[in-house]
Amino acid sequence: MAESLLLPVVRGVAGKAADALVQSVTRACGVDGDRRKLERQLLAIQCMLADAEAKSESNPAINRWMKDLRAVAYKADDILDDFQYEALRPDAAMNHGPMAMASKVLSYFNLPVPLLFRLRLSWDLNNVLHDISKLVLEMKAFGLVERTEAVAHQVPHRVSDTYTANALVRSFIELATKGRCDLPDTIELLRGRLQEVIGCKRFLLVLDDVWSEEEHNWEDNLKPLLLSLGGDGSVILVTTRSQRVASIMGTLQPIDLPHLSEEHSWELFSKKAFSRVVQKRPESISIGKRIVQKCRGLPLALKTMGGLMSSKQLVSEWEAIAESNIGDSVQGKNNILAILKLSYTNLSSETKRCFAFCAVFPKNYMMEKGTLIQLWIANGFLHEDGTADLEQKGELIFSQLVWRSFLQVVNPKPFDNQTSRHGLVGCQMHDLMHDLAKDVTDECSTIEDLVQKITSAKDVRHLKISCDILEQTSGLFKAANSLRTLLSSSLSHKDLNKSRLMSLRALCCTSPHIINSHRINTKHIRYLDFSHSEIVRLPSSICMLYNLQSLRLNHCRRLQYLPEGMRTLRNLNHLYLFECDKLKRMPPNISLLNKLHTLTAFVVDTGHGYGIAELRDLRHLRNRLELYNLIKIESGINAREASLYQKKNLSELSLCWGRRKYEWPQYDIGSYEEVLEAVEPHSELKVLEVHGYGGTKFPKWMINSQMCECLRKLIIFNCPRCKDMPIAELLVSLEYLSLGWMDNLTTLCKNVDGAKVEGSSLQLFPKLKVMFLENLPNLERWVESSGREHDSLVMFPQLEELSMYDCPEVASAPNSPLLKKFSIMECRSLPISSLAHLTMLTELDYDGKSYFPSTMPLGSWHSLVELRVSSLAKTMVPLEDQQMQTPMESLRSLRLSGPDCFLTTSTMPLVWECFAFVKELYISECNELVHWPMEELRNMTCLRFLSISCCSNLQGKISPSSEAILPLPRLEMLSIHNCTTLLNIPRLPASLEELEISNCEGLMTLPSNLGDEAELKRLYISGCVGLKMLPDGFEGLISLQQLTINGCPGVQKFPHGLVQKLPSLKSLKVEGCPELQRCCITRKVGTGKCFHLVHAITHKHIPSSETRCNKKNKTVLQRLLLPSC
Repeated sequence: MAESLLLPVVRGVAGKAADALVQSVTRACGVDGDRRKLERQLLAIQCMLADAEAKSESNPAINRWMKDLRAVAYKADDILDDFQYEALRPDAAMNHGPMAMASKVLSYFNLPVPLLFRLRLSWDLNNVLHDISKLVLEMKAFGLVERTEAVAHQVPHRVSDTYTANALVRSFIELATKGRCDLPDTIELLRGRLQEVIGCKRFLLVLDDVWSEEEHNWEDNLKPLLLSLGGDGSVILVTTRSQRVASIMGTLQPIDLPHLSEEHSWELFSKKAFSRVVQKRPESISIGKRIVQKCRGLPLALKTMGGLMSSKQLVSEWEAIAESNIGDSVQGKNNILAILKLSYTNLSSETKRCFAFCAVFPKNYMMEKGTLIQLWIANGFLHEDGTADLEQKGELIFSQLVWRSFLQVVNPKPFDNQTSRHGLVGCQMHDLMHDLAKDVTDECSTIEDLVQKITSAKDVRHLKISCDILEQTSGLFKAANSLRTLLSSSLSHKDLNKSRLMSLRALCCTSPHIINSHRINTKHIRYLDFSHSEIVRLPSSICMLYNLQSLRLNHCRRLQYLPEGMRTLRNLNHLYLFECDKLKRMPPNISLLNKLHTLTAFVVDTGHGYGIAELRDLRHLRNRLELYNLIKIESGINAREASLYQKKNLSELSLCWGRRKYEWPQYDIGSYEEVLEAVEPHSELKVLEVHGYGGTKFPKWMINSQMCECLRKLIIFNCPRCKDMPIAELLVSLEYLSLGWMDNLTTLCKNVDGAKVEGSSLQLFPKLKVMFLENLPNLERWVESSGREHDSLVMFPQLEELSMYDCPEVASAPNSPLLKKFSIMECRSLPISSLAHLTMLTELDYDGKSYFPSTMPLGSWHSLVELRVSSLAKTMVPLEDQQMQTPMESLRSLRLSGPDCFLTTSTMPLVWECFAFVKELYISECNELVHWPMEELRNMTCLRFLSISCCSNLQGKISPSSEAILPLPRLEMLSIHNCTTLLNIPRLPASLEELEISNCEGLMTLPSNLGDEAELKRLYISGCVGLKMLPDGFEGLISLQQLTINGCPGVQKFPHGLVQKLPSLKSLKVEGCPELQRCCITRKVGTGKCFHLVHAITHKHIPSSETRCNKKNKTVLQRLLLPSC
């Protein structure tokens, strides 16, 4: 089915052959006749592709022909792209500064390049024409005929296809009469017969799985007919996976059906899977539930898998399906993909190609919408049609894929937290959809697929490489020399030694100088991502990438300079500079890049071509813009030259007077209030940030009613002179508010008397959901009203999350009925007893540092899921009526820190009994803890995770010979860190799967029963310098997969029992253990006893004990070999 994507490839190359830029160069080179011939032949082949696809399934020769055509089409695309590049080169050279290195290179080659270019491209074009001519002859021999694209998809007639009114009305008659309708095919006769049958009866008509988006067919034909039938109360129900169909046919708000719940999924699966042949047994139920999880609530997938399993009688057969990707068996795969292909078949050819490209990412990978669209455009999947630009088409296709469940949006709300402040939209593919994408294309692959030979390297055009197996797979590049997309964060020059990447359109890596490699043809590159690179200066050669559309430099924290010649990149649409904190200034005359849609950061500087006026001509900027160094703007007149108010597509604006967001204002320079007034944006902004502002008041535009009514997110930091906020009662749409380091702010909402009152109540911040307050030393009140009192004042009615840090004068919590998450740190006037009214809390973080010590009964918050508290004994007590005290059934996570958490008092045993349902327990900095808290832990029978850290006096049991076992029968992970006086650890429960011990210098022995832990999968020991050996008897570690021993020089050998387990490990790391390292990496007989066993482990990091790497090299090795650590 992969060849169904060939049509858009050929169509795109034919379109490029007709491009005006290409024609201008081919005429100058005297090869325009060849270009025209290429265009004609591509158009001729294009008309036959639908027929070729239909016949390729039964004719291997046609299938092979289509693969050959695809390879030649890509070659032709590269040649035509070279012509386009040559057309751009003279214009770029003319506009390039004479002092820049790239300009020198261009001028040096200016004379010979046209001649060399003409000879090479003429030769290449002739070769492609020769290959296509052969393919045309073969096409004629196959007897291919011209078809329209729609005929290529043979699917049974159903409502979801393009329908005719006559056919559907005939179906309605036959359904109503339960008989055959033999009337002639005229709508008048059919309508009359249908009216006779239904009359004035009420009816329910279900039109299932409708796909046709032809509005006139519904509005002009079917809708008038159906609405004229039946009696009052008749209903027409339409089901569809198309939002467009819903908008055309719906008269009520459409209902979006969620995926089935776990319970309902199991019920549906069971009805199909268990029958007379396959009975419900404990083994099949357990395995079946794993299979159900893979279907993720999709009814069709559940029914299909249930039907498949109903024919599997052996437990081994069920286990094989559960362990594999769903659809590994031919029957299962064909059934599931046949279902999903019903949706795929109805996509346009462009949309199919965009969907198939997502197969380049591994399963469960988080994709980002903007990145995905830009990769589609870079690879030429989208073509301009005069109705919308490519960005808009990409947005439309993305929306269609989401509507039809090919993609799932993960974080659709861009304003609800700090991490999504850039308005990014994440998405993922359901596993079944990922299987479909892999099925419809062989061009997209991960490096794992190549290693496992799931995909042929010679067919792959788009490849993603995981850094943890990069070193083992660099040889595969030699075969994959037709790559057009290469995504690998750790790629370097060394990895390209065996490759020639001459067709790259998109490249992601952290080594920008790779573009200087002679093994990469950079002329074709449209997309570059050097994010997280360690570079200080971007290479000047990037200025010669005239086709470049997207350049991503996010999180390049050492980057100081961009090339001064970047104005040659006239096709650049996106320049991402998030978190490039050391960037000193922008390249000069950036205003010449007038196609820019994205410019995330602009660093103001002085001098011609570096000022804020450079923003004036960048009229297409959209989404987010961060302005830095506003302190360097001399006056409001200069600031007004940016014309921010004209940039209507900006949704987020950050204004920073310093180079970094958290710099303190410089009061001796700058015209703060005048400049802030002059950088007024348009009034429909969604997000506004102000950092380092040294003025005493905010400008008029910040209290403009329309501006305030549209804002959804507001951040104000380091504005110490400001006494007031923008008017609270106008911020009716605000969802997120963050205020910090505002020394003069005393009241959040001032002078609310003149506010508009609805009925008898006044609502302040009616839509606010998240609020962060940090370092507000004089904030005392939430609201101040100097005149009459309102009958009812409602504040924060929708607030769900509140975080307060170092607000020492705030004495009360707001009365927010929906508040779920509350964090209180260094708020010394706010006692825990003042939180009693917040009955909906699910997460509470309270540090106990209050001037007014108080306690709260542990039954106060029935919905609490996470509790983080300091000084447990002094803040939490049981209910007064101890008979009423019951365990907190919803509490799942408990974090204890500081003193007085393990005091021996009369009430503490009752407190610990409240934690019976807790699954995660974190104990930190509890210095009164000396022995293992066995009695306290005995109450926590549901505990799965236990972490103990920084307890400086913890020793464990006084007697190492004690056979006490941790009383936690369900514990799965135990983590012990930085307990420097710890001497020993109790025996472990049999349920343990992970054990981490680090920086416990006094620890001399490991738990005595460690070798019996049959469920243990991961063992991590680091920084335990007192540990002399690992205990013998590791034969019982039958599940161990990962072993790390680091910084334990006393450990000199693997114990008996563990040596035999080494070959089955998936990951091994040994470092800082000289003798143990020599045992693993030395080949000599007698000294390298474990070399032959360790050698077979796939993921290992065992440096030579004599090697001394500096910190940087060590970090790089760890990132390459053990990214999960």
